[in-house]
Amino acid sequence: MRKLALLFFITINAFVCNAHKKNSSQISKGDPVKSKSVISAKATSSAVFPIIAWVGLPQYFTTLAKYQELKASGMTQSYCPFTDSNAMEAALNMAQKVGIKLFVACPELASKPEETVKRFMNHPALAGYYISDEPGASAFPGLSLLIKRIEAIDKKHLCYVNLFPNYAVESQLGAKTYSDYVNIYMQQVSTKIISFDHYPVIGDKSESIRPEWYHNLEIIADAAKKYNKPFWAFALSVAFSPYPLPTLASLRLQVYSDLAYGAQAIQYFTYFTLTDPNNNFNNAPLDPQGKLTVSYGRVQQMNKEIKSLSGVFLGAKMISVAHTGNTIPFGTKPLTKLPKPIKSLKTQGLGAVVSVLKKNGISYMVIVNRDIASPMNLQMVCGTGVSRVLKNGSVAAIKSNTRLSVGPGDVSIYKWADALN
Repeated sequence: MRKLALLFFITINAFVCNAHKKNSSQISKGDPVKSKSVISAKATSSAVFPIIAWVGLPQYFTTLAKYQELKASGMTQSYCPFTDSNAMEAALNMAQKVGIKLFVACPELASKPEETVKRFMNHPALAGYYISDEPGASAFPGLSLLIKRIEAIDKKHLCYVNLFPNYAVESQLGAKTYSDYVNIYMQQVSTKIISFDHYPVIGDKSESIRPEWYHNLEIIADAAKKYNKPFWAFALSVAFSPYPLPTLASLRLQVYSDLAYGAQAIQYFTYFTLTDPNNNFNNAPLDPQGKLTVSYGRVQQMNKEIKSLSGVFLGAKMISVAHTGNTIPFGTKPLTKLPKPIKSLKTQGLGAVVSVLKKNGISYMVIVNRDIASPMNLQMVCGTGVSRVLKNGSVAAIKSNTRLSVGPGDVSIYKWADALN
């Protein structure tokens, strides 16, 4: 990803694209889109699972209609750079009207951090402060100093830094290995969360999964445990070579794998379709003219599922994660031991991610089909007290011998009281 270079084009667009202000919100043919919010603007509790639009709404789309669309997609937070602090404030004011939170991202945050933080720290729509994306290790000391200046004034809101994926090369990382890179970051930069990006689904004509993706999740999940910090992960919601048009199956695989490993926020790159002469970006949920694309409905459906299952994932601790299949992904562990209430578990096809999460005295087993093209047959024998969590968040009783088909990239979740372990 060359996000820093790409964001240059967003900032330039903010100066030259005023003609877009009167764009209509036409919708491309394809998956059904519901512009009216499927995710209520009123939170059912004070805790909301963070769903972030990375490159959300450029400043020339600072309109109520566009922020209502963003809210209706299921996003809860958004990041996009603004040309100055006045434009940033206008966006925060608009976001507040619909219940979206924004990350402050304007030049004054770097040039006048104390003044800028004081200006925005009490704004109801503030999510945090954008610091950097994909920095090399040589940048860590400078980032740490800026974060300390910000946190000396505002300790409540997080400072956001996003790390490279493990397919970045040594010259980008500034470290011998990816694990070294992550550990150096954790030791030198004090952020409240660990965020990283990795876009695993590749292939313009024949889709495949990057072989190092799950190893990246293993490294980040281990660092999150070691340093007692939650981690945030990504799903790719825009097409550009070599990344194909996102499907619901590919979104599910990315999101549910992230969640199975314990991710505490899902970020989408991107919500707005960037205009970049070096990359043929296309079909992010919002196109450059302000029209909704086929990806909007897919992201909206994915976010509806995340919200319905947030009772499982938000605040949960990942206890174990392993994989089934004749061949398991590089850097992962085979499933060799089951929780006591699960007597047997068999999968057919490519295999599955199988993780155990714990939250509030309840254990959850999360099973993700690693195949984005075909369903997976799942067979389980369960002891007494095991039930199934359905996609709408409700709980259903199951037979001791359970057989079902898990859709491409999809998830099947089971729960029981910790006392049964």
